[in-house]
Amino acid sequence: MEYTLMHKNIPVVDMEILSDTGRIVALGSLYAPERLPLGISTNGSVSRKEMDDWWTSRSIPASRAGIEDALFSVGISSTALLLDKCLGLSLSDQYWIRPKDSRLAWEKVNFFHNDFSKDMGEILFGHEPADPAHISLMSPDNTSDGWLRKKWIIANGKRILMKGGSGVYSQEPFNELIASALMRRLCVDHVEYTLTFDGDKPYSLCKNFITPETELVPAWRIIQTQKRPNDLSSSDHFIACCEAQGIPGVKDALCRMLAVDYIIANEDRHWNNFGCVRNAETLEWSGLAPVYDSGASLWYNTQRVGSRIESNPFRKDPIEQIKLADDLAWFDIGALKGLEDEIQEIFSASKEVERERSERIAKAAVQRAGHVERMRLEQERREDRSSLGRRTALFTPSR
Repeated sequence: MEYTLMHKNIPVVDMEILSDTGRIVALGSLYAPERLPLGISTNGSVSRKEMDDWWTSRSIPASRAGIEDALFSVGISSTALLLDKCLGLSLSDQYWIRPKDSRLAWEKVNFFHNDFSKDMGEILFGHEPADPAHISLMSPDNTSDGWLRKKWIIANGKRILMKGGSGVYSQEPFNELIASALMRRLCVDHVEYTLTFDGDKPYSLCKNFITPETELVPAWRIIQTQKRPNDLSSSDHFIACCEAQGIPGVKDALCRMLAVDYIIANEDRHWNNFGCVRNAETLEWSGLAPVYDSGASLWYNTQRVGSRIESNPFRKDPIEQIKLADDLAWFDIGALKGLEDEIQEIFSASKEVERERSERIAKAAVQRAGHVERMRLEQERREDRSSLGRRTALFTPSR
């Protein structure tokens, strides 16, 4: 079928999508190259492969819990085939596909202003949809990423993401609350999470931080804008790409995110769960997105609380990665007084996390916060020595 990729109401590029695979097989006229998804090259023509990679990356990953049963329920063979069922619409950005020669407008179909079907969300959660004989797939659940069970709901007019846990502890929803508490204390810009239960299963809830006027651009798309030199680290490459795009405040915000991830022993800060926010109308950048998706942390899938974990995305060694946070002047260890008790209080709502485990987790997190404080003091001492050296040089007579 032939479609036009739209950015709100602006035509971007025509493309043909095969109905039996959901893949882009051909591109047509290019109308607005400046509004192509970030990282898509435009050296005279648009790469079909790059566009197809971007398009299929919008679909639910094949690793999503329960996805095979969900696809079987709706009679679809792959997640890519779900994309055109919702016109590619998302609650993270303003891209969508309009059937060729259609006059459909963004205002009539977007999920920020319009209701959407609950059917796919219910199926993904293992429930029967309201009317199994008439399932609607017009839903942002078709374009949600991540491997945990999740769905979008509307409550009091707000778009809210509901996300589950995994393994024997189902710890991720509680970890999101703990990360929120930590960042609230440290005044780190973040997405606030709350807790709910569906039966006896815990889920985290968070309001969508993207609006009809903004969009989230994942870090993965940002680093596609420039080829990384062999002698440049991945962190410096990301910062360089952000600076080239004119994205403000990235280094400072990145230091804060890395410090938080170190304290909570985050194992899953990958290139697609952090990024930057821009205005979808003007394409002007506001900065790094508030920190979100911190559930895969606090030794969520192991009995060995406090054991060494691998970090992401810049360094596998957490000690090496936290060293990248070279400005910790903002870090206030005093704001974390009582955090250990708060962590245990949050876990008290869990049936799977016993008190002994919650105590060990809380103690380990506080110890890691102490390491960040020692780093801050060392940075302060280095700055004092450097400042003293500059003043001494200023008043030393030349020969």
